[in-house]
Amino acid sequence: MKEMTQREREASSNYLNRDLSWIEFNWRVLEEAQDADTPLLERMKFLSIVSSNLDEFMSVRVAGIKDQIKAGYLKKDFTGYTPAGLFKRVMKRSAKMVAEQYKTYRDISRQLAKEGIMFTDYEDLNLTQRKAMDEYYHEIIFPVLTPMAVDQSRPFPLVHTQALYLAVVLMKEGEDPESEPYFAIVQVPSNLSRCIEVPVRSNSKKHEFVLLEDLIEQHIQTLFSGYIPIAVQGFRLTRNADLTLNEEGAEDLLEEIEKELRRRRWGSPVRLEVQKGIHPYALDQLLDEFEIADNIFEIEGPLDLTYFMKLSGSLKGYDHLRFKPVEPAYPAELVDTDDVFSTLRQQDVLVYHPYESFDAMTDFICQAAYDPKVLAIKMTLYRVSGNSPLIQALASAAESGKQVTVVVELKARFDEERNIAWARMLEQAGCHVVYGLVGLKTHAKITLVVRQEQEGLRRYVHVGTGNYNDNTAKLYTDIGLFTSHSIIGEDASALFNEVTGYSAPHNWKAFGVAPNDLKDKLFEKIRREAVHASMGKPARIIAKFNSLSNQQMVDELYEASKAGVKIDLIVRGVCCLRPGVPGLSENIQILSIVDRFLEHSRIIYFENDGDREIYISSADWMTRNLTRRIELMCPVFDKDIQDSLIRILELSLNDNVKARQLQSNGMYVRVTNEDKPLRSQFEAMKISSWKKKHQYHLS
Repeated sequence: MKEMTQREREASSNYLNRDLSWIEFNWRVLEEAQDADTPLLERMKFLSIVSSNLDEFMSVRVAGIKDQIKAGYLKKDFTGYTPAGLFKRVMKRSAKMVAEQYKTYRDISRQLAKEGIMFTDYEDLNLTQRKAMDEYYHEIIFPVLTPMAVDQSRPFPLVHTQALYLAVVLMKEGEDPESEPYFAIVQVPSNLSRCIEVPVRSNSKKHEFVLLEDLIEQHIQTLFSGYIPIAVQGFRLTRNADLTLNEEGAEDLLEEIEKELRRRRWGSPVRLEVQKGIHPYALDQLLDEFEIADNIFEIEGPLDLTYFMKLSGSLKGYDHLRFKPVEPAYPAELVDTDDVFSTLRQQDVLVYHPYESFDAMTDFICQAAYDPKVLAIKMTLYRVSGNSPLIQALASAAESGKQVTVVVELKARFDEERNIAWARMLEQAGCHVVYGLVGLKTHAKITLVVRQEQEGLRRYVHVGTGNYNDNTAKLYTDIGLFTSHSIIGEDASALFNEVTGYSAPHNWKAFGVAPNDLKDKLFEKIRREAVHASMGKPARIIAKFNSLSNQQMVDELYEASKAGVKIDLIVRGVCCLRPGVPGLSENIQILSIVDRFLEHSRIIYFENDGDREIYISSADWMTRNLTRRIELMCPVFDKDIQDSLIRILELSLNDNVKARQLQSNGMYVRVTNEDKPLRSQFEAMKISSWKKKHQYHLS
């Protein structure tokens, strides 16, 4: 019998593997870096994103797989993989992607050189340029460097995760060249610019750069007098970055997280990146110290391409190599008023970022902070920007005597330290700061303002699909809904009471809330569509979110498909559902859009026999979102706003420029239509193309 290929084995399962699906997503990001139609400096950014994505994947997902292998875990997951088998497959695909990434790097570098942006070796500089670089090294770089020898009296120093180092192999002057060499490491300073611009050559308009690590390597002798450098090569270690918290036993969650952040520095090694051709003695020293033998990447080019992001943004005079800037429109419904509350008493308002400005949210909080009729402000914060105006407004509100309650999620991965700082600042201003519930991350995005008005107390609510972050609101597509709807207001109050107090689970009138009932509500609505389809009634599901990996959810969608429900999913990243399988999922289409902005909004549409229901949500359809986080799904009652959300879904479904369609074998194929190209994000920039006042009928 012929042995099955790897791809055939994968296709024999009804499910796609989450981690392999993630790698396919990062391939789609890499394709944007390769796309000749994408402006050159934007291609640099996409290449940087590939690197940062892979860093997080290795430090969290691959770290978890390695932990399972180390623990001797042999059970297969629902996609048919043991940890050991999955690790081999993930490493094979990752290695292929990294090789393609650096092939793309070399292509982009050649294109940059044609535009006068060059990365130059020190040896290729003229005498004037070399002198300038020598002075820069001695005056700026040398005082910061610390050579760290490794020998019997000096143990291997702490190597920080994802920091760049040089491995130095040395021979002592006058010793036998055949004797065992000496070994040292030098950390490349992360607080200095990675790309150093050299003086312009005479009669040249080119911008030339030397990489910081190359300049250190050129002057390595200055750090080791009396020794002869044999080899100098870069390396970079990735450690396990997952926090292991004992929340039940922690007297103070904030202090416990601070301790874990310190322990993160010593996380177990997960991946080692080294420059291709590294000296064998240096490699042996690194492998012996890190005890890593199965996740080593030899890189043909500079390690850590995340520096491309900063460089692409810093280059002046190259606007023709960038996307044209987008000036977010201020929501038309709020333009002609200084009183947002009076507008919201009359109508709900939808805001679609980044096409519409996050200033609407900032103004909402600022007006609430300084309005004497506002009695209380309650807000969840998951990830905020480094200098968030919202934090200042909340602090001012508390200092003026308002009741301000802020649920700060301290466990937002890689933002823990920043959120701890915000929590302390808000507490000092007099805010009530809550760190959420034990064992759950608070991922819901909701703000509640309670205002004393002539008719009595009124609640104003903002529900969003994305974080309250003014920076990412310029880069991510997200939905925000402002409303004073009484039912939503009641549920909002109940939600905050559950998070901050001891309230029993609420009988939600509008919301779906994880982990209590969101999953069950979604299942109920999916099953209802299946019943409608089986009776010949209109049945349709359209859902837009980031990831789908919960097995029960996949199974519910399979059952709906078998009942005849037409299902369109717009899933940016991970997707474990295998579409287009006869008898299982032939009624399911899955698209992924990777473009200029990060698709981040979560919108859900149920046909419901013509009585349509539309929701926005903070939750992806992943197990962690449905069972281990406080998440929120909110209905949209306003018919005009429903129309707008349907139009947003239509734009995504009709995208034939940046959309890829998931095939049953787990691969993605570009959707194309040469006759009439439609790029959904570019269409959405025309606010009128999705924010219209009439009913839409989905095809």
